[in-house]
This record gives sequence, structure tokens and C-alpha cells, in this order.
Amino acid sequence: MQAEVAQVEGWAAELEALCKRIAPRFHRVEVRRRAGGFLRGLLAGIERKNSWQLAEQAGAATPDGMQRLLNHARWDPDEVRDDLRGYVLEHLGDPGAVLVVDETGFLKKGTKSAGVQRQYSGTAGGSRTASWGCSWPMPAATDMR
Repeated sequence: MQAEVAQVEGWAAELEALCKRIAPRFHRVEVRRRAGGFLRGLLAGIERKNSWQLAEQAGAATPDGMQRLLNHARWDPDEVRDDLRGYVLEHLGDPGAVLVVDETGFLKKGTKSAGVQRQYSGTAGGSRTASWGCSWPMPAATDMR
């Protein structure tokens, strides 16, 4: 049990280090905090990842702040992407690694999720109501840093 607690605390510390790494890309402290809350929400075990649920996960009463972060705040997504890429390479990179991209489609029955529409899905072998995503093999929990 103690090892599991230490592992979770290590993950939390790494997330904070990542937030500090991308912080300079956001010129206002409020936007930096909201970006950190956004990342935490994306990693949380909440069912849907829309602005309402992400805001609620971050302790906000309304989604307005999350929507402002994505629609109006001044920051360069390319710079943040480059920072995140650097972080991933430092922590997970391996000279022998290979990136495999496939046409993974997730079949859906409703229309409430973002990106759900009738489209070709290799999973279904034809046009179905689906959304797109990506998948990759994850290491066992004990192997994660």
C-alpha cells in the first residue's frame, strides 16, 4: 500500500513539473492555473471530457474559464505541443521505439460525444456512427514513471 501511495505521489509531482514546464507559454497566472486544471481534468477518470466536466473537476462553478482558455486566451498551442513532446521524449523516449498510427474508430450509438458522426470506420469495416481516436500499447502500471 505504501508503495502505491508513493507511486501516485510521484505521478502528481511529475504532473506539477509538467505544468511548470509549460507555464511560461501562458502569460497570465489565471490562464496558467486553468491550463493545469485542464490537464488534470483530461487525466481524471471522469466520464466525459467537455468544458463542463473539466471545469467541475477543476473546482469551477461554470465552464466559462475553460472555454476562454480554449477560445480566447493568448497562448501558442505549437509551443505547448513542443514542450509536451520534449517532456514525453525525456521520460518515455527510446532510440529503438517505433510509432504506429492506425485508423482506430470507436463505434458510437448516440450523437452526444464530440466528433461523432456517420463516417468510415476500419473497426466496423464500413460507414457507421463513430468517432476517431488513437491507441497504443501501455506499459504495466509498475513500469510507468
